[in-house]
Amino acid sequence: MMQSQSRPSAPRSRATATSAKFPALRRGGRPSRTEAEQLSERILDAATALFFTAGYGATTIEAVAKRARISKRTLYHRFDDKAALFSAVVHRTVTRLRPPADVPLLDGAGVQEILQRLAGLILGAALSAPAIALHRLIVAESTRFPGLAAVAAEQSGTEEAIRLIAGVLEREVRAGRLAVDAPRFAAQQFLHMVISGPQRRAMGLGKPMTPAELDAWAADVVNLFLNGCRGWVPAKP
Repeated sequence: MMQSQSRPSAPRSRATATSAKFPALRRGGRPSRTEAEQLSERILDAATALFFTAGYGATTIEAVAKRARISKRTLYHRFDDKAALFSAVVHRTVTRLRPPADVPLLDGAGVQEILQRLAGLILGAALSAPAIALHRLIVAESTRFPGLAAVAAEQSGTEEAIRLIAGVLEREVRAGRLAVDAPRFAAQQFLHMVISGPQRRAMGLGKPMTPAELDAWAADVVNLFLNGCRGWVPAKP
C-alpha cells in the first residue's frame, strides 16, 4: 500500500501572523492585567506612528483604532479623546528617553565634570529620533493646536532638568565657588545653550553634528557657561 503524502503546510495568512504578534484577548470576562497592558501598548504604538508621520490634525481616532486592529469603543474605553491619547503618547515617549534609574546623574569630581555629563545625557535624549519627531510635530501644529505645546512642556521633563542643574549651581554658591544669585535662571539658560544649536541642525537647519562634534559642543558650552557664572554680577535690588 502506498503511503499517502502529507500536504505541505500552507503559508500563514496575514491574519494568523497578526494574531501571533498580537495575542487575542480571552473570550468572556475582563482581560488580564498583562492583556490590558499589551493592548494599551498596541494603541500607543499605533497612535505614535500616526501622530509622528501624519501629524496631530490629520490623525483620527478611527485611524488609530484601525491601525491597532481594535474597535473605537475599545480605544475610548482607555482614552477619553484624541487629546488624552496624545498626552499618553508624549508621556511614554519622554519616559523612554529618560536615563535608566541606575545611571548616576551627579557623578563627577567637580562642577565642570558634572555639568558636562548632564549636557551629554540631555543631548542624547533631545537629539534622539522620537524627540526630534515630537519637536517637529509641536512646531508644525502649534498654531492650529496651541494646547500641544503645553502638553509637551508638562510632560517633557524640562522642569526636572532645570531643578537638577539649579541644585548643582546652588551647591557651588554655598561653597563660595560661584556667585550666581539666580540659579534657576542660570539653569534655564544652560539648558538652552546645550540643546538649541544641535537640535536645529538635527531638524535640517544645517548639517547634523557628529558624536565628536557633540562632545566638543558640550565641553565648550560648559566652559563658556561656568566662566560666565564666575564673572556673574548680582542684579541690583
